[in-house]
Amino acid sequence: MQKEIEQSAHKENLGGYHADEKGYYGEFGGAFIPEMLYPNVEELRRTYLDIMYTDSFQKEFHQLLKDYVGRPSPLYYAKRLSEKYNTKVYLKREDLNHTGAHKINNTIGQILMAKKLGKTRIIAETGAGQHGVATATVCALMGMECIVYMGEIDIARQAPNVARMKMLGAEVRPALSGSRTLKDATNEAIRDWINNPVDTHYIIGSAIGPHPYPDMVTRFQSVISEEIKWQLKEKEGRENPDYVVACIGGGSNAAGTYHHFLNEPEVGIIAVEAAGKGVHTGESAATSALGKVGIIHGCKTMLMQTLDGQITEPYSISAGLDYPGVGPMHSHLYKSGRAEFYSATDDEAMTAGLELSQLEGIIPAIETGHAFAIFAHKKFKPDDVVVISLSGRGDKDLQTYIDYFKLA
Repeated sequence: MQKEIEQSAHKENLGGYHADEKGYYGEFGGAFIPEMLYPNVEELRRTYLDIMYTDSFQKEFHQLLKDYVGRPSPLYYAKRLSEKYNTKVYLKREDLNHTGAHKINNTIGQILMAKKLGKTRIIAETGAGQHGVATATVCALMGMECIVYMGEIDIARQAPNVARMKMLGAEVRPALSGSRTLKDATNEAIRDWINNPVDTHYIIGSAIGPHPYPDMVTRFQSVISEEIKWQLKEKEGRENPDYVVACIGGGSNAAGTYHHFLNEPEVGIIAVEAAGKGVHTGESAATSALGKVGIIHGCKTMLMQTLDGQITEPYSISAGLDYPGVGPMHSHLYKSGRAEFYSATDDEAMTAGLELSQLEGIIPAIETGHAFAIFAHKKFKPDDVVVISLSGRGDKDLQTYIDYFKLA
C-alpha cells in the first residue's frame, strides 16, 4: 500500500518537487557517474523503493527511530523567541535525536538498505562531523566496517566529533586536496567507492549525489515533516504552518522539513544559505546567489563555478554548509520560485545562535544558527505559525563559539 501511495504521489507531482523515475526535479538531478560505479548505482536505483517499502524494512526502520534515535522529536513552542519577533515560532527539535542532529534518520535507513543489499563495508563523507558520527554510530550498531572521509581543515575545527567517530570504531581519513573541506572529502569517498565497488555501500549524508541518493535521503528524512504535521495539529488545530524554515548546504534537513509541504501552496518554504563573510566577498557558500547550472558529485544542480566551469572554493564558518553546490531538489525549488532563499553571514548566524541560547536555553549548531538568522532578513505577521528546523545541537561548535564571542 505504501509503495502504491508513493507511486501515485509521483503522478501528482505537478511542480516537479519530488524526483521523477530518472531522478530529476525539473531540469536538475540525474546520475552522472564513472562507468566503474554504474553497477552500484544502478543496483540501488532498481531496488531502493522495493526494499524501503517492504513491511519488514518499515517495521525495523521505525522501531529503531523510536527506541534508538528517540523519535518523535518534540515540536517546541519558543515563547521568548516568539515574543521578541512578534510571531508564533515552533522549533522542530532534531538536536534531541541520538547523536545530536537530523543525520541519524538517514544513516539508520541507509545501513538497513546496505544490509539488504549484502554490503559489509561502509564509507561516508562528513563536513561538520555530524553525518560522520551518525554513520559511525549505525556501523557500530550493526557491526560493519566504517571509513569516514573528512577534510583536514574540518578535522581541526570539529575535533570533538572526530574523537566521537574514533571512539565508535570508525577510521577517519583526512582529505588533503583542494580546500580540504566537505567537497574534497566527498571526492575521496567517491574514489574509494570506485576502488571497492562490490562490498562497499556509500552512505551519502545529504540530498545530493547521483539518483537515487537525493530521493532516498529525502524519503528517510521526511519523517521530520511527517511528524510536524500531526504535532502542529495537536498544538494549533491545523497540520500546515505558514512557513517552514531550514538552513541549507547540500540540504538533507531542509528536504526532510519541506517534504510533506512541497505540494501545499499555502505553506511558505524558506531556505537559509551560508553567505560566509558576505555573498560577494569571494568567501561565501551562497549557491543560490552565486551558482549556475553544473555537475558535481554525480548530479546536475546549481553550483558555484568560474566562467570556464572550474568549481569555486566555498567558505563558511560552519563546516556543514561549506559546500559549493546545493541538492537538485533545492535547485528546482529556487529556480521555480517555490522556495524563498536567503543568505546569512557568519556574523548573523553566530549572533542568532547566541540569541537562541540566551532566549530559549538551547545552544544550536552553527549550521542551524543560519536558519535562525532569518529574523534579520524577513518579518513575519503576528498570527503566522513559523516552524524552524533545529537541525543540530552546538556541542561540537563550542570552541568556535568561545573563540568568536571571547567567552573564555
